[in-house]
Amino acid sequence: MTTPQEVALLRLAAQRLVGPGAPTAADAAGGALATQAQDLPGALTSLALRTAGGTREDVVAALDAGEVVRSWPMRGTLHLLRGEDLAWMLALTTDRLIAGAATRRRQLGIDDADLARARDVALGALTGGGALTRRELQAVWEENGVMTPGQRGYHLIWYLAQTGLLCFGPVTGNEQRLVLLDEWVLAPRRLEREEALGELALRYFRSHGPASVRDLAGWTKLVAADVRAGVGVARDRLERVEVDGVEMFLDPETPERLAAHRRQAQGVHLLPGFDEFLLGYQDRSAALPPEFADRLVPGGNGVFRPTVVAGGQVVGTWRRGGTKTRPVVEATAFTQFRPAVERAIPRLFAELP
Repeated sequence: MTTPQEVALLRLAAQRLVGPGAPTAADAAGGALATQAQDLPGALTSLALRTAGGTREDVVAALDAGEVVRSWPMRGTLHLLRGEDLAWMLALTTDRLIAGAATRRRQLGIDDADLARARDVALGALTGGGALTRRELQAVWEENGVMTPGQRGYHLIWYLAQTGLLCFGPVTGNEQRLVLLDEWVLAPRRLEREEALGELALRYFRSHGPASVRDLAGWTKLVAADVRAGVGVARDRLERVEVDGVEMFLDPETPERLAAHRRQAQGVHLLPGFDEFLLGYQDRSAALPPEFADRLVPGGNGVFRPTVVAGGQVVGTWRRGGTKTRPVVEATAFTQFRPAVERAIPRLFAELP
């Protein structure tokens, strides 16, 4: 048995936010399995914080090399993940997501002929190493009779990525270019379904544990039978703890990592919005007191603010202020920052990747 407070510290250790980071950005992405990335700048920082080099440049280089890709592997949400993992994750999640989006396609006036035409045009524009921004690809579609006003263009890109044709590849400025997945990731892993479910469960609990089966289900949005099957394959390679009567799984090495770096875990951390330390769980109460949840996501609008974490607990939020050349951190406590936390925030902001 353990306490919710200890769970939060163990999660910092499991997520490589304390102790040595992963050797490379690709290793960090693979270790996390998937890092939520609809906010690309924040996702680059999240992954850099988990990498030994600790720089966004390392993450961008991995994206430019195809070692890390950005796509929609689950939940219909953009994530960063190791390139070799995208195909088998899509195989687990695509069918339900595509079926669930049928109503949205009808609302947008997209039929099967539109999907086929968009696919053919994208293949023609990108085959042979082509790379286009979203706007450039939509312009090519328009030139070839595929209409993209409103949300049509975005949905077509989502559909073609969900079905394994496209992914986001190299970074140009503040955006990524779309490429053909089969050309960009030359050695994808192919797993049988039961093996893939076990791999998903094992790597989730290793990188996020202690976490519950409910947390895994919320993170993946897989059906209950698939979640149970994955846990059944993975559980013999995991440790188990009980927290307030709830069974949780974790990597057997996580307690040792925390023991070696407990002082760092109990210190102060600045995390970007949408970081997996909170986004990775259905139940976030181990690190975020429920009474402050609306301070993190005002109005329940789905936009998670950057957080100040102290002793494993989210104690406030922060934002970047000042100017582009002279940025400053503006932090807001849920109650009141302890003096040590107050002193640490500007230093950590200056050190953020």
